[in-house]
Amino acid sequence: MTTPAIADRLIGEHVTCLPIESLPLAQCGGAVLRENVYGERDAPPFDRVAMDGIALRAADTQKLREFRIQARQAAGDAPLTLAAGSQCIEIMTGAMLPGGCDAVVPVERLQVQGGVARLEDGLAVTPGMNIHARGSDSTRGALLLAAGTRLAAPEIAVAAGAGMARVRVSSQPNIVVISTGNELVEPGEPVLPHQVRRSNAYAVLAALRQRGFRRVADDHVRDDADELRARLRFHLGTHDVLILSGGVSMGALDLVPGALRDLGVREVFHKIEQRPGRPLWFGVGPAGQAVFGLPGNPVSTLVCLVRYVTPALYAAMGEAPIAPQRLALAEPVEVRHTLTSFLPVRIVGDDWGRDWAEPRPTNGSGDFTSLTGTDGFVELPPGPNRFAKGFVTRCWRW
Repeated sequence: MTTPAIADRLIGEHVTCLPIESLPLAQCGGAVLRENVYGERDAPPFDRVAMDGIALRAADTQKLREFRIQARQAAGDAPLTLAAGSQCIEIMTGAMLPGGCDAVVPVERLQVQGGVARLEDGLAVTPGMNIHARGSDSTRGALLLAAGTRLAAPEIAVAAGAGMARVRVSSQPNIVVISTGNELVEPGEPVLPHQVRRSNAYAVLAALRQRGFRRVADDHVRDDADELRARLRFHLGTHDVLILSGGVSMGALDLVPGALRDLGVREVFHKIEQRPGRPLWFGVGPAGQAVFGLPGNPVSTLVCLVRYVTPALYAAMGEAPIAPQRLALAEPVEVRHTLTSFLPVRIVGDDWGRDWAEPRPTNGSGDFTSLTGTDGFVELPPGPNRFAKGFVTRCWRW
């Protein structure tokens, strides 16, 4: 019996790590880092002025309240040196602290007239005031980003700050999304009463692109064994990952497992003890291609994609594992079957700032419309059982 936990392990054991490529930093948003990034210099690399104002010696303010402005120093200027204790240097945020100074008085606490800065009455000036000390964020050679980190905006900024013009990241996988079935009709085309729109592929494509996967192709194959084998043979030769929708159950026209077997794709498992999405199929192609056969019902397709496929893609890119969010149920839920349940939820906040998972059950695994307005799904242990409000479990976001 394949449980979700066993399926996770089996997929992890068979997913092949993608190759590494060196890319310009500007092209690395969403990529997974495959090298460590270390501090090029201390951060900040000098005692950095944190406010616009004047730089001076704190000790001199014990006797003096007025200081003649010696000069102005902007961010990026070479640092000046204070000439005398009766003077100050007009300074800008981000500038290097001038020599001989140990404090910055912000412009809001000053009166400036005729080249003289007067301190606000009662203002106490102390050493280090409004100065971002050198190395207080990180030191030269410190590990800033570890291999396996997904590069979002903050990580890109850190890499740029470390002087990395290019970084080594995982190559994007070449993915193809394949929907099967004679009943499927493209949006915009005439549809007969016995046909349905081809929606699963569009949901899968959107989910992948939303997660930053850019090399994604799309295909539709009819329920014909010869055509299916021909198209799958082509895609196995041109893609790292195949994601199929439909054709993996037990019907006479569920041709996908047989066609894959004929092409040398080794089945790792077929069926998981879960609802929805029990018919999920996973195998490995002759060249290590990952092949996912998702059930054709729309809810099952999207649940299996988010629960198994996208984590596997990130693992293939070398990303360090990220545990799913844990949330408490906002209402009691009863499970009457003996399978693991995936229940769509909307995430709602209470008056104390806590998030809860509000159950939003569908009318079955074909009821795609009920997913609108939901944020993801929670994973409930096998029943029969009644899970009380407050039961904490894992939540997977769409």
